[in-house]
Amino acid sequence: MARLTPYAYILPALLVMLAGLVYPIANAVQLSFYDWPMGTDFDTARFVGIEAFVQMLESPQVWTSMGVTLAFVFIAVTAELLLGVALALFLEKPVRGMRFFRSLFVLPMMIAPICVGLIWRYLFDASFGPINQALAWIGIAPQAWLASPVLAFGAMVLTDIWQWTPFVLIMVLAGLQGLDESVMEAARMDGANGWQQIVRVKLPIVQPILIVTLLARMIDGFRGLEVIYVMTFGGPGLSTELFSLHIFKAAFISQKLGYSAALSILLLVIVSALSLAILLISNPLKAASRR
Repeated sequence: MARLTPYAYILPALLVMLAGLVYPIANAVQLSFYDWPMGTDFDTARFVGIEAFVQMLESPQVWTSMGVTLAFVFIAVTAELLLGVALALFLEKPVRGMRFFRSLFVLPMMIAPICVGLIWRYLFDASFGPINQALAWIGIAPQAWLASPVLAFGAMVLTDIWQWTPFVLIMVLAGLQGLDESVMEAARMDGANGWQQIVRVKLPIVQPILIVTLLARMIDGFRGLEVIYVMTFGGPGLSTELFSLHIFKAAFISQKLGYSAALSILLLVIVSALSLAILLISNPLKAASRR
């Protein structure tokens, strides 16, 4: 009986997780096999089997939006990790005005995504946006930031970097401040310079935090919707249509709930596969760093 006691403590959390995770996924799987227009009773839904999955796999728009999403996540998350780690290494040192700098860097993350989208849509406005005004002061012609496919994609990436680099900063800074000073002292006594201390001591120790941060930002990047919904609504063309926005359009504009459920399952499979791949790759790296 004593062996079952630990499981009894985690049972409530397990039940909540099952109710909040497994049931919605099972419900989405069931819905993907039906043609169910929005606003009608489910009793009127028509069973179509795997028709939604076939349509999804044959749709060029699906793979275009997935390509845009993969490029966006790779570029934005990579930049956020590099900037976040660099800022964390800078802010871990005793610098005058440290509290001010930390508050300033964390502020973007505290703003609601809809507000972030509105702010940056105004900043990138071709007619009266402050960014074009600043370019005019240095002799550069105004740019149609949100009307050009390349510039709009860059604006989307820049906005995400601005908002979510502070998250990486907080996570890495917490890990760095938890380092045992005796470890760093031993590295200094062994003759390690500043760069060697960062590469061979600090980063390997905080590697688990970096992996968790990478997974959190990658998953959040795949499901990002509000900011790009306000800024460009996926335009011009499909240049900024993230896969989550494509799912939104399928559900609430085309009103194809079954098809949008199939798209959601595809997104879940891709994100799960990428997350598993990152974890499998990180385990050998973690073991190598300990040697």
